[in-house]
Amino acid sequence: MVLDHISITVSDIVRAAAFYDAAFEALGHPCVRRDGSSLGYGIRNRPGDDGHSYISIRATGGPIAADNRHWCFRADSRAAVDAFHAAGIAHGGTDDGPPGPRPQYHEAYYAAFLIDPDGNRIEAACHRLPD
Repeated sequence: MVLDHISITVSDIVRAAAFYDAAFEALGHPCVRRDGSSLGYGIRNRPGDDGHSYISIRATGGPIAADNRHWCFRADSRAAVDAFHAAGIAHGGTDDGPPGPRPQYHEAYYAAFLIDPDGNRIEAACHRLPD
C-alpha cells in the first residue's frame, strides 16, 4: 500500500457529500467524519496499526479547475465496481468509462471511471478474475 491519506478538493461540500457518500458506500466505505467543510472515508492509521487508507473531501470555497487529476480506489469485487459507477451517476457524477474489463492493464483488471460534480476523475478497480 502506497497511500496513507489523500484530500480531494471540491467547491460545494453538500453536493460532494451526496456523490461521495454514494460512491464510497458502494465500495464498502461509509462516511466516518463530517463537518461543514470536509468529509472523511476509510480508517486513519494509529500507532502499531498502519494498514489503512483515509480519504478527505475538502471544500475550497471557490471553483475547482478540472486538470486531469485522477484517483483510483480499490474494489473488492466486480459487482462493487458496478455499484460504484451506478451510485456515482445517480448522485451527480458523469460517466467517464463504464464498468468493464481493461485488458490493456492486465487480464483481470475491471474498472469504471466517473467525473465528480467538480471535474475530479475517480475510478474503482478490481484486480480479480470473475468467479
